[in-house]
Amino acid sequence: MGTYSWWRQPSWTVDNKRSRMTPNLPWLLSALTLLHLMIHVHGLKRGVQDLKCTTSNIRVWACSWSAPLGVSPGTVKDICIKDRFHSCHRLETTNVKIPALSPGDHEVTINYLNGFQSKFTLNEKDVSLVPDTPEILDLSADYFTSSLELKWNDRGSALPYPSNATWEVKVLQNPRREPVALVSLNTVLNGKDTVHRWNWTSDLPLQCATHSVSIRWHVDYPHFSGYKEWSDWSPLKNISWIRNTETNVFPQDKVVLAGSNMTICCMSPTKVLSGQIGNTFRPLIHLYGETVAIHILNIPVSENSGTNIIFSTDDDVYGTVIFAGYPPDVPQKLSCETHDLKEIICSWNPGRITGLVGPRNTEYTLLESISGKSAVFFRFEELANETYWLSLQMLPDQEIHNFTLTGRNPLGQAESAIVINVTERVAPHVPISLKVKDINSAVVTLSWYLPGNFTKINLLCQIEICKANAKKEVRNATITGAEDSTYHVAVDKLNPYTIYSFRVRCSSETFWKWSRWSNEKRHLTTEATPSKGPDTWREWSSDGKNLIIYWKPLPINEANGKILAYNISCSSNEETQSLSEILDPQHRAEIQLNKNDYIISVVARNSAGSSPPSKIATMEIPNDDVTVEQAVGIGNRIFLTWHHNPNMTCDYVIKWCNSSRSEPCLLDWIKVPSNSTETVIESDQFQPGVRYNFYLYGCTNQGYQLLRSIIGYIEELERRERYA
Repeated sequence: MGTYSWWRQPSWTVDNKRSRMTPNLPWLLSALTLLHLMIHVHGLKRGVQDLKCTTSNIRVWACSWSAPLGVSPGTVKDICIKDRFHSCHRLETTNVKIPALSPGDHEVTINYLNGFQSKFTLNEKDVSLVPDTPEILDLSADYFTSSLELKWNDRGSALPYPSNATWEVKVLQNPRREPVALVSLNTVLNGKDTVHRWNWTSDLPLQCATHSVSIRWHVDYPHFSGYKEWSDWSPLKNISWIRNTETNVFPQDKVVLAGSNMTICCMSPTKVLSGQIGNTFRPLIHLYGETVAIHILNIPVSENSGTNIIFSTDDDVYGTVIFAGYPPDVPQKLSCETHDLKEIICSWNPGRITGLVGPRNTEYTLLESISGKSAVFFRFEELANETYWLSLQMLPDQEIHNFTLTGRNPLGQAESAIVINVTERVAPHVPISLKVKDINSAVVTLSWYLPGNFTKINLLCQIEICKANAKKEVRNATITGAEDSTYHVAVDKLNPYTIYSFRVRCSSETFWKWSRWSNEKRHLTTEATPSKGPDTWREWSSDGKNLIIYWKPLPINEANGKILAYNISCSSNEETQSLSEILDPQHRAEIQLNKNDYIISVVARNSAGSSPPSKIATMEIPNDDVTVEQAVGIGNRIFLTWHHNPNMTCDYVIKWCNSSRSEPCLLDWIKVPSNSTETVIESDQFQPGVRYNFYLYGCTNQGYQLLRSIIGYIEELERRERYA
């Protein structure tokens, strides 16, 4: 910005003629000229130093300057700006407001009434943008949270936009007016008056001291090339708590983050002697008057009843309770499923214990965003590793569900989300009213009741089948779903007259989870006719007049029911004769027969019918070449071998008895296939040191023939002991 000045000298004439000057006049003129030049140079310097132009809205510039030395400020005539309009403004003072000039240099001439002129060059780069002092609209306090809310208008309509604005907010605490916070905020001016809000939380409870707030701002308009300066600070706005004459401790019953620091104050009309947290004393901080505070670092998690803060005076104690804990953890393992396609149940683990209980505990809200339905969960106690759950009723035709679970407590909130197709998250209720109905001896029908609306899906059910001394069997069955219905499944391939235990569980066909197993149902299947005849043997009485017939009880899997009786018949070439019916549990019959060739039949009978007959010939084929051998057994078993005999077409029979018993000698017998050449005889009736006679018979179409006679001992004793 350049400037220069000059002075216009009038001509001196007398009667339109130049006056004649005395010889000293040239000297006088020289002195005056020198004085004028000195004033001119001095005015030039002052013009450069004192000219200042500012703008608060960029549209209008406010310029001011100091008059040159020797020129009265009140003698300003006008100011002319050499721009496209060559405008001049009449003035009486040394300041002027002019419309903003276009970019570039502009010549400005200031004319004074005495004819003096000042000229300078003005450019936008020399202008300072200084926004108007901001005005605070409102300052309010939330004493519970010790927070201030500040509201102000940015007067954005008065400035070009978009412009970036930077605000500084200063907070002071009385009575010492010490700054406790200086915060910078950034906004964008949009051409409209906009109300801004700023919140600040004090470390010191607001009740403990008067708080004052002031703001200033700085505007950055990118198309303005001049200086950009801060506005003046706004007048202070104050907030103070109206205290009474009683002793008060602040804050009261506050919830704070564990591990944080906090300040507690005591406002008392009398001197406070001490302050403590729990049993730990803390140094007193004197604020003003008798008001004191203590500062607590790294507050630990409180007990359920909170943490006591105590201040003591000469005559009493005063205090407050602080509840230190944590905000909710992000809900863990959020999972949603349905038992009946009528209600959805969502479960989760709360994660880290917050340490807050009672009304400060975490409240959970489950929101399903598609239907808009929600549910709230709240409990007064916290337990580690506990699973929480909430339920929502389903809309009939809604399959996709978008859940958001939000946990809130006074220290914050956290959330988890999950999206599911509910038809793929079915874990049915446990089946109830399990029943069994016989179809026949090998087939039953199971029925059970399952609550739920499964009309749109198929169910996959498992049936567990157990019987004594057998491995559990599990069968799968796919069933068409229905609503609150009883379901039926046929179970086949069962054994007759067998006690079974049945259980059922179900899932959806797409499978999410099994239901719990139903209660066990025991059932005895119906009887069937015995599948085989009894294992039969015969012996002649010692006098050879009677035939004694023996048979063994049928195993349960062959008896197929309770054996009631055995029918004994005898047949020869001429006829078949029914001899007797022997009631169970007798397994022996004695009949009088001659030595002719007969076929004896033994049939077992239960309530369902009779078994196939077991037949045995009475005739015994003589053999004069029978040898007597010896064998020794170990434990309760004895091992026997023989040579293969191609004449034996039926089977082999080994019978044995205690040799000390009288004839007929029979303790037990076994049958082995005709292609066998060895066997192991095992019996719990074998006794150490007792001699047993073993007889090997071979079977042909004509009858049985004795092949070998064996004397055997189990765990053979010394000979003298054996014959003692």
